[in-house]
Amino acid sequence: MNIYVGHLAYEVTEEDLKEAFAVFGEVVSTKVIKDDYNGKSKGFGFVEMPDRYEANKAIKELDNSELKGRTIMVNQANPRRGGNRGNGKRRGFNSRRF
Repeated sequence: MNIYVGHLAYEVTEEDLKEAFAVFGEVVSTKVIKDDYNGKSKGFGFVEMPDRYEANKAIKELDNSELKGRTIMVNQANPRRGGNRGNGKRRGFNSRRF
């Protein structure tokens, strides 16, 4: 299960997320989302746990808990959206001008 973690303190690392969630079971991966330009945290991240029961328990226990001085929000992540986001191409645009 992929888990969304929001309202993170900017100094929270991927290792901090792993430690917080590992109490409830196996953690496959963690990711703190960072700004492409300055490399600083955007204040949210994701945790992947393979066992749904353990993931649900982590969500229940960690939602509205404190991590590094901030109250975090934890819930099941929405599926990723597909599409051509951010590639600079416009649909139906013809570069040839007459």
